[in-house]
Amino acid sequence: MSLLFDTHVHLDCPPLATHLDTEVEAARAQGVGGFVVPGVSAAAWPQLLATVARIPEAWAAPGVHPQRAQEWTEERAAHLAALLDHPRVVAVGEIGLDGLLPAPGLAIQERVLRAQLRLARAAGLPVLIHCRKAVGRLLAILREEQAQAVGGILHAFSGSIESARQAVELGFAIGFGGPLTYANARRAPEVLSALPAEWIVLETDAPDLAPHPHRGRDNRPAWLPLIAAEVARIRNWTLEETARITTENAYRVLKLAGRRDMGHETNDK
Repeated sequence: MSLLFDTHVHLDCPPLATHLDTEVEAARAQGVGGFVVPGVSAAAWPQLLATVARIPEAWAAPGVHPQRAQEWTEERAAHLAALLDHPRVVAVGEIGLDGLLPAPGLAIQERVLRAQLRLARAAGLPVLIHCRKAVGRLLAILREEQAQAVGGILHAFSGSIESARQAVELGFAIGFGGPLTYANARRAPEVLSALPAEWIVLETDAPDLAPHPHRGRDNRPAWLPLIAAEVARIRNWTLEETARITTENAYRVLKLAGRRDMGHETNDK
């Protein structure tokens, strides 16, 4: 039986961090066999690495979120560059652009995004992208910074089918989470239906964006199967096919094949 892979879950943040062992065991019991834990701020990187050190099938993606872009300094750039050699670090994230933030401005966000894309390219690591109301500008920056050299995942994607196709052309998978399951979901199901199978991955973004019927509550990685079930329904796949396809995609995009000795295999044996 193929295991599910959560490509974006904040296990290092409360309330998940407060009950980490319980939350991870509950997720395992629901067939979740892999986690990527993205960073948000430089101050949280030590906790991020300590968290994944406790979970054999978890991986870290340190980075600076656009909401923390004003905290970026040359010292933090050097710190991040050093972290990218850590054996449990598989990506740079969560980085990007957020047009809904009152501050910092997009000019600052863009500068920090470009700096982190360059670090990722130098290290040969993929990136986890956060983007709201700035997809066109984001895609332009990804092209200008030659991000196709490393690829990655567009997390919580809310853009158009055309934007998703452009992202795929640059080597980016599209992450689908809780909003796909909402009764008022329109664009996400259309994008999911139109994408090539090999560019679809799953995520919870826990503790945010809990899927139906838990919308409005703190999200849990154990609820990833609810998202997988909706992907299966929309794509007309079995649950086994959904788990196998999306987990294989996660392993490919995140370049995890050579690191399986440190985590769980894609399939139970």
